[in-house]
Amino acid sequence: MSDELTPQEIVKALDKYIIGQDKAKKAVAIAIRNRIRRMKLSEDLRKEISPKNILMIGPTGVGKTEIARRLAQIVDAPFVKVEATKFTEVGYVGRDVDSMVRDLVEISVQTVKLREMEKVRSQAKIYAEDRLLEYLFPLPHTYEPSNPIELLFQGTRKGEPKTIPYEIREKRENARKDLRRGLLDNVTVEIEVESSSSPVFNILSGTGMEDLGINMQNLFDGILPKKRSRRKTTVREALKILGEEEARKLIDEESAIREGVMRAEQSGIIFIDEMDKIAGRERGAGPDVSREGVQRDLLPIVEGSTVNTRYGSVKTDFILFISAGAFHETKPSDLIPELQGRFPIRVELEPLKVEDFVRILTQPENALIKQYTMLLATEGISLKFTEDAIYAIAQRAYQLNEELENIGARRLYTVTEKVLEDISFGALDIEQKEITIDKEYVEKRIIDILQRKDISKYIL
Repeated sequence: MSDELTPQEIVKALDKYIIGQDKAKKAVAIAIRNRIRRMKLSEDLRKEISPKNILMIGPTGVGKTEIARRLAQIVDAPFVKVEATKFTEVGYVGRDVDSMVRDLVEISVQTVKLREMEKVRSQAKIYAEDRLLEYLFPLPHTYEPSNPIELLFQGTRKGEPKTIPYEIREKRENARKDLRRGLLDNVTVEIEVESSSSPVFNILSGTGMEDLGINMQNLFDGILPKKRSRRKTTVREALKILGEEEARKLIDEESAIREGVMRAEQSGIIFIDEMDKIAGRERGAGPDVSREGVQRDLLPIVEGSTVNTRYGSVKTDFILFISAGAFHETKPSDLIPELQGRFPIRVELEPLKVEDFVRILTQPENALIKQYTMLLATEGISLKFTEDAIYAIAQRAYQLNEELENIGARRLYTVTEKVLEDISFGALDIEQKEITIDKEYVEKRIIDILQRKDISKYIL
């Protein structure tokens, strides 16, 4: 995380992708800046300051998830999104709430490993080439080096020196040149690769037996050698596979795990969606019987506790939790009081208007109009939208949200896809490559679905 980011800079970065919702942006920006401030305090005082978790209240499709996701990208923080409805109270079949922390730690550790692997990528590529050339030009089974002045094979991996007969070494070095020029890309080769972990561990995880699965995997990882299997593939693909294996060997895995766990504990963000679905007290038996139980299971995680993971014990005291929900049929006060207290910052997100839809279509860096324009440009179609066409799409999306279920900005995908359906379908066969989309074209394309009585068959 950059310690130079100010709240204003964070909001400005969020503005590139999310239209409006200034209150929510301000709240998350302050939360991140407080995290930066905390890291500058003395160790004793730092332990006493925990994040002020945030509850976002607003209808679907207004940017709740996108704000949290983009925030994590901007500040380079480990991030995981979960749905509260996926969890069940302890004693029921389903995922327990601890799994969200395990997921966060796993993402954090793997991210650190990938970054470390990028640093050694060039050296790993040389080692991968060596292994690949050994498969293409193997030593004779009966070969025993006898000449002490035979040159060591250039690039041989650390810990695996070997003397190579001159004729084989020459073939390999000549082939290396062809390999780097891509002349051998489509040649088929059989290589030996590491097999994935036993599926028994995957079966144990995610079925309410996470702890057992983790402990067994850690136990057997230290005892059983990694399985290897033979695999036929092209040289191009083999080079990628072997490069990944060699890069993993070159990094300090223990150091990467320590850093990954630390990043998860100190800068991790967990986004809990659909909090409104577990609000409210039970009304007898049935599918909602564990709602309050899930809240009580969430409470220690959000308050700060220790969770067992495959990388050791992880504290949740300083993880930032951002929860969200529409709260149409329930309200935040329906959550148990203890859990309410762990989300002291509450922000309401505004429903989107026609003007917001127009801005969403055109202003963000990943604006929908830009996406479709660039996609069709790959097939030679030059697509242009007039201002009245964009306004018509926004207006129809807003109208459908009013008449049907309000799904926010997601409605724009439905309407835009319908408008461009024929162009997308026949792009390669269209002779007129320059196409202008105006209001009349938009109305013509969507008039049929607007007039349908059973409109739900055609619009989400």
